[in-house]
Amino acid sequence: MRILGIGIDIVENKRIQNSIKNPLFKTRIYTSKELKQSNTVKNKVAYFSKRFAAKEAFSKALGTGFRMNLNFKDIEVINDKIGKPYYVKNKKITKIIQKNFKIKNFKCFLSISDEKNYSTAFAIIQTS
Repeated sequence: MRILGIGIDIVENKRIQNSIKNPLFKTRIYTSKELKQSNTVKNKVAYFSKRFAAKEAFSKALGTGFRMNLNFKDIEVINDKIGKPYYVKNKKITKIIQKNFKIKNFKCFLSISDEKNYSTAFAIIQTS
């Protein structure tokens, strides 16, 4: 196994708090699954801020940012049954990773955290 990419991002929660008041922002950035899962959490600002940071961190781990037809909604962050966040693999992300890194199999790792004013995310893409 080798690390293909690492990305990190930090976001000011106040910025996302103001942005999520606009329904167009939410539907442009977050998938329907992420929006549905947000209904189960109390702290919406932290929820959306951490996912925003996770999407940014993943785009940095890819080494492309949001280029090559990559959009925020292409990167989906969901929590498993015990609450651990993870990136959902889809065809578009798989194709981008396989093309950029010339590999077939990969794993993605995600760690997200927040404090009162900031949320942060750390992403790793590695061969499997």
